Formats: sequence, C-alpha cells, structure tokens
Amino acid sequence: MITLYHNNRCSKSREALALLEQSGKDFSVRYYLEQPLSADELTVLLKALQLPVRDLLRSKEDEYKALDLANPVLSEQQLIEAIVLHPKLMERPVLQVGNQAVIARPADKMLALLA
Repeated sequence: MITLYHNNRCSKSREALALLEQSGKDFSVRYYLEQPLSADELTVLLKALQLPVRDLLRSKEDEYKALDLANPVLSEQQLIEAIVLHPKLMERPVLQVGNQAVIARPADKMLALLA
C-alpha cells in the first residue's frame, strides 16, 4: 500500500503528488490536515520513517513556538499529541510504502521507495 500524506497548499507536496502520478503506481492520498492522524497512526508512521518525532515537526510554524515544542523536556508522546491536535505541525509531504516511509523533501527522495 502506497500512501502520500499530502497538503495541497504546499508546493513540495504538490511536486511529490505529480511525481507519484507519473510513476503509474496505485496509491492513496491522505489529506492529513482534513483527516488528522491519530497518535497510534503517527507512532506507526514514525517507526516507518525511522525518525524521532522531532524530525517530523515543522519548527517554523506559529504553533511550534506557542506550544514551546523546542523544550527538550517534552516527551515523544507529548510531541506526538501536539501533532495530533495541530496537524499542520507535521512535515510534508510524507510517502509511506508498506512499513517504510520518507519525508519527500525534495520529491525525488521518494524514488528509492517507489523502485
């Protein structure tokens, strides 16, 4: 199963979608701003990414600063909950292929997973 976690307002995300469409592979698109991921779904995605949750956070968002998410005392679970409540904090786009995933910035980072 191939899933693109997509924000249509983001040019990098639109580039990833176009590249995925050109691949000819079957895939689904999850508009994560409209359908936020649950804490369990985020945990699975982070495992597929093989990254700590801090690497999935968009540190330039206003919510990041307002919620003091740079605070090193915050646990992984607290950071996951912040993304659940404020999905725009999640870096995009993310491509998941089975149990592997990549933050597709730039979009060609997806190619290895699509091969």
